[in-house]
Amino acid sequence: MERMVRTAAWAVFALLAYFIVAGILDYWLALPAPGNIGFVPTFTLFSLLHAWAMLGGRRAALFFGLTVVISYIVEELGVRTGVIFGPYHYSDQLGFKLSHVPVLIPLGWFMMIYPSWVVAQALLRGVDVRRPAGMAALALFSALAMTGWDMVMDPPMVRAGVWVWHGGGPYFGVPLRNYVGWVLNTFVIYLVFDAVDRAITRREGAAYRFGGAFTLLPILIYTLFAVGYVAPGRLPPLTVVAVFTMLLPGLLALARVLLPAADEKAR
Repeated sequence: MERMVRTAAWAVFALLAYFIVAGILDYWLALPAPGNIGFVPTFTLFSLLHAWAMLGGRRAALFFGLTVVISYIVEELGVRTGVIFGPYHYSDQLGFKLSHVPVLIPLGWFMMIYPSWVVAQALLRGVDVRRPAGMAALALFSALAMTGWDMVMDPPMVRAGVWVWHGGGPYFGVPLRNYVGWVLNTFVIYLVFDAVDRAITRREGAAYRFGGAFTLLPILIYTLFAVGYVAPGRLPPLTVVAVFTMLLPGLLALARVLLPAADEKAR
């Protein structure tokens, strides 16, 4: 079963990489692409399959379930009240809604939460995440990696009318408290997952075991996404943001994993 899951994850990774590269090349060449309604489920499937292969089916289901439930509740409260992220609403571009929130949105949270968590695991290699301080650091780094992603994803989506901020905001039309809400929400999701995971599985921590190309796939996707935001034809100020909020963390995460491996081979 594990081999089948890994094979499926590799296949979806290849498809997902094609979708991202097609977006990068659209400045020069128009290639078939699925749009948000096709892209989000594909990316979510990759994150779920990879988590299944790396964490086991039970822990992956727990991570997925907690993320979807918590993010949906927070989004629904956010749309209804405007308190968490600022006043906003979703258009109909993302398809079917459950009350005020498109079904794709909580799936999109997990598609981003898992790779961001793996990036943070790489950046914190050597930190004991079994201890409370290490667990909090992992949750914070993961939340910052994911919020940095949203900082370059949100403005183009707003321009496309996928969601609408009432009254706009100073950051490309987005209110700054949106990003405070992202950090807090994702920080809570990571902490809840780690706490429930420890209680149910009796594991000492959510440490991620690096080794081999497969374990790097979420970081590669995260970094490739960053490259897409700095490709020609993008909004120039936003490309600068992407370099520091996504591309640099992605490259540092890869370096933290690959360079020690190179040192060990040299010895």
